Amino acid sequence: MAGSEEINANESKMVVPLTTWILISNFKLAYNLLRRPDGTFDRHLAEFLDRRVPANSTPINGIASFDILISSLLLRLYFPSDTPTLPDFSNPLFRHPFPVILFFHGGSFAHSSANSAIYDSLCRRLVHHCSPAVVISVNYRRSPEHRYPCAYDDGWTALQWAYNQAFLRNSPNSNPNIFLSGDSSGGNIAHHVALRAAATSNIILSGNILLNPMFGGQCRTPSELKLDGKFFVTLKDRDWYWKAFLPIEADRDHPACNPFGPNSVPISGLPFPKSLVIVAGLDLTHDWQLRYVHGLKEGGHDVKLVFRESATIGFYLLPNNDHCHVVMDEIRNFVSSNCH
Repeated sequence: MAGSEEINANESKMVVPLTTWILISNFKLAYNLLRRPDGTFDRHLAEFLDRRVPANSTPINGIASFDILISSLLLRLYFPSDTPTLPDFSNPLFRHPFPVILFFHGGSFAHSSANSAIYDSLCRRLVHHCSPAVVISVNYRRSPEHRYPCAYDDGWTALQWAYNQAFLRNSPNSNPNIFLSGDSSGGNIAHHVALRAAATSNIILSGNILLNPMFGGQCRTPSELKLDGKFFVTLKDRDWYWKAFLPIEADRDHPACNPFGPNSVPISGLPFPKSLVIVAGLDLTHDWQLRYVHGLKEGGHDVKLVFRESATIGFYLLPNNDHCHVVMDEIRNFVSSNCH
């Protein structure tokens, strides 16, 4: 099975609700249409297939949203509200400490956007569970048109902007409680933006929340060999996305892919934030995610692992399974414990 494009649909159906199976299977069908063997990508078709929703300044279920452009970077902001009038963004949104979650959507660096319907719903769910909270979803540039480090640079731009906004601080003299978060490639971006903040700035982060973060390396791990093609994902898929994202001629031991690999920069001694890492046991790359957790611990950093043995990729996208509810509770507790 290693390196094939075959997906075992029956095994996937046995471990996820039908609605989740339909959702992810449709994603996989679309993704297979968009990737070309020569490494190019059908962006026009991708934009056509991506179901998007507009921002809503009129609150929906107590949550409002609006879009803002920072240079050419689109950010979508979500916050609790009971009025269609936007707040005064020159003053604190709340007068007590509140979390600001800077969120990076998944899609293996190539798919989806900040206004994709599935991520709009997830960001609203984060506001609801961590309320009162602000979520800022980052519409970073995607590969293969925009390779490494474009997505990281966009994340850094978004973080610098958020850190300097008066309305995201509970008082003029306080620092904002910013958490970086993302799933799949978004989790990878969150790590690397946090690393840049720790290594090159005085920005203090409250925490990192990584959902099935996309990491890898040159060698094949037991989970990759065992789960190749069994639960929505194949190694051939993953290899294509890394080749499309990494610098030309780079291999998967590049630090962007393998943050604790042979070419990585040690992070011990850096003021790296506390981390909550969510790992699905049926994600074929979960060995790399566990190595990531081990690397943080070896570097002396605070990290909590939540390992859901029977969960697949994307289990958090629909609130129709126990894994999703447990993880949302973990996120809420992590955020409340580190918001000061």
